[in-house]
Amino acid sequence: MSNPVILQIGAYPTWDEEPLNRDYEVRRYFEAEDKAAFLAQHGPDVRAIATRGELGADRAMIEACPRLELVSVYGVGFDAVDLEACRENNVRVTNTPDVLSGDVADFAVTMMLAQTRGIVAGDAWVRDGSWATEGGLPLQRRAWGRRAGVLGLGRIGFEIAKRLSGFGMDIAYSDVAPKDYAEDWTFAATPVELAKQCDFLFVAAAASAETRHIINRDVLHALGADGMLINVSRASNVDEEALIDALSSGALGAAALDVFEGEPALDPRFMDLPNILLQPHQASGTVETRKAMGALLRENLTAHFAGKPLVSPVL
Repeated sequence: MSNPVILQIGAYPTWDEEPLNRDYEVRRYFEAEDKAAFLAQHGPDVRAIATRGELGADRAMIEACPRLELVSVYGVGFDAVDLEACRENNVRVTNTPDVLSGDVADFAVTMMLAQTRGIVAGDAWVRDGSWATEGGLPLQRRAWGRRAGVLGLGRIGFEIAKRLSGFGMDIAYSDVAPKDYAEDWTFAATPVELAKQCDFLFVAAAASAETRHIINRDVLHALGADGMLINVSRASNVDEEALIDALSSGALGAAALDVFEGEPALDPRFMDLPNILLQPHQASGTVETRKAMGALLRENLTAHFAGKPLVSPVL
């Protein structure tokens, strides 16, 4: 009996590629020059799609695979997967939650600290000789004891807030409703109300049509000239045009972003802004987490083809 055919949408680390190639007939979509022709050739045999959160699987891809049973996402975000097309075609969907929450939370707090304390600027100050010729780096701002807000108190947002509590911060959050596990933190009913209550606003909300540009001009202006926006969720949650305008005008003090529209080809205007920290979508990028993500993706594939319950179902 032949192994199930898997359509692989993006590259994985070697430790994931090897078991996938051993256990499945893998069709490497991302290496095809003519992707439409590749999909037309192999789509009829595909029973599962292995993708990444930012790559997803759109309706055209799903419908080109009439035998498709499962879309398994390497990542917690599944907004790039057409869930409606999956429902219509009886296709299950899985992701890899929990295993990356700690690392993403660590990275969000790290970006806050790096930006507010001038860590990157300080490194450059030493390397270019400014310390020797001009003295100490201009004074920065403290982190501890200030006010933090978390938009989206799910798995990642909760881990961010837990870490911030260690800095003696006043913590507020906004979500669809107050959380019973956040009794020590202040609930804000709207993003604007949240922004008014914090110096650091962390975006950790899951992306959807409803959350698109939930961080808009009004939120950014409410956060203010002394405020900082940190985004480790999805780029679509932030109105980048409004963000660039706010950073350029000084209406917003600073930002730290790990995600961008059209990444890695981000808006070039970001490169010229001195008050933003740019990162290459690496919040979950540790060896430990990526191994755990790959293992969970494969566990879902294994469970599905063995007729067992999915480990981390989305749909």
